[in-house]
Amino acid sequence: MEITGTIHKRGIALLRVMVGIIFLWAGLEKFTAAKAFDAAGFLKFATNGTLGWPFVSGEVAEGTVFNPTHQVWLSLADSGLMPLVNNLVVFGEIGIGIALILGLFTRFAGAMGTLMMLFFFVAAWDFAYGIVNQHLTYALICATITGLGAGRYYGLDGVLAARFPAGFRQWFMSGDVVETPAGVPQVVPA
Repeated sequence: MEITGTIHKRGIALLRVMVGIIFLWAGLEKFTAAKAFDAAGFLKFATNGTLGWPFVSGEVAEGTVFNPTHQVWLSLADSGLMPLVNNLVVFGEIGIGIALILGLFTRFAGAMGTLMMLFFFVAAWDFAYGIVNQHLTYALICATITGLGAGRYYGLDGVLAARFPAGFRQWFMSGDVVETPAGVPQVVPA
């Protein structure tokens, strides 16, 4: 699908930039915090999960675990992989944010944002108010940005695409380059 209306192109670019700012902000908050970011606390104490009506009604016993993946996160929190996980979260958020703001390597950044948010969604297993929470919402928005090749619209993917091989453009940037009737290179979706 090719977006042709100027207002639509601007809307997609604005969405991409705003989501990029959210990711960048989250990463910079962790990076500049007085105490080094450590996801182990979240993995140990916030992965029990929640369920809401109609699955659970009344009082829930303290310590009830609803998350079927809870043990995976506990094992990860106690493993030697935590320094890697902590760095992937912080620098992943910063990198995804910068890439989305610039519209550079947009498909890769969007796919990594989707993956990160899906990991957070499964780890939190927060269904107290229904299936939709912020992690699923961001995952769906990142997937949309990826599918649309949003870097084509006022982003560096559209400017630099001709300098990269076709396969790289398809998977990491925002699509293929074609010559328009006016002779101006333009990125088109896969």
